[in-house]
Amino acid sequence: MEFRLPPIRDRQLLEQALTHRSYANENSTAEDNERLEFLGDAVLGFVAGELLYKRYQDFNEAQLTRLRSALVDEKQLATFAREIGAGRQLRLGKGAQKDGGREKPSLLSDAFEALIAAYFLDAGMEAVRNYLEPLLLAAADRLITPNAEVAPASLLDCKNRFQQWSLAQFQENPQYFIVAESGPDRAKVFTAEVRVRGRVYGVGSDRRKQEAQKRAAEDALKRLGIET
Repeated sequence: MEFRLPPIRDRQLLEQALTHRSYANENSTAEDNERLEFLGDAVLGFVAGELLYKRYQDFNEAQLTRLRSALVDEKQLATFAREIGAGRQLRLGKGAQKDGGREKPSLLSDAFEALIAAYFLDAGMEAVRNYLEPLLLAAADRLITPNAEVAPASLLDCKNRFQQWSLAQFQENPQYFIVAESGPDRAKVFTAEVRVRGRVYGVGSDRRKQEAQKRAAEDALKRLGIET
């Protein structure tokens, strides 16, 4: 199946969704897509949750949560953006273009969220559902078989996997701390540490606190030699 950009009629919304802040910084009349990202994240989470709830009726809450997390994480959203050709149409500043921004997962996932928000504002929730359903189901089919009784281990995100390790080793949950913030208010980068019994096991950074925590857990698993 060939996927395309959502059919957004409002050209101004479409341009904004495809505008990275690096382009807006170089063009005073352009508005970046960061506010749309915020809305798109919420819309995606809702639609994915509703779809999975209806399709995987034998899954419990934890299994549904893991599958939804896998469907809307940065890696998967970047894959969606590539599938619809969003990278080619991103409006980037000169520096971001030179740095390979059209292939960066963070930029692509942000753009996909923004596009979904723009389509939601332009055409409404039902149109968004119809557009996202084949994308999400195709991705879910790659992750799990419809009749599986238990979600495979690969659907456990890094935080859950590190938590399992911590409980097995110490009978304690890991703790996450935001230890640093950098950059301007509109583009802050957060650095997180994950600790068990006061010892730092991993460090990670991202523009979202939750993603920074995931990066820290991923770093911890790598340091322990556990495949991620």
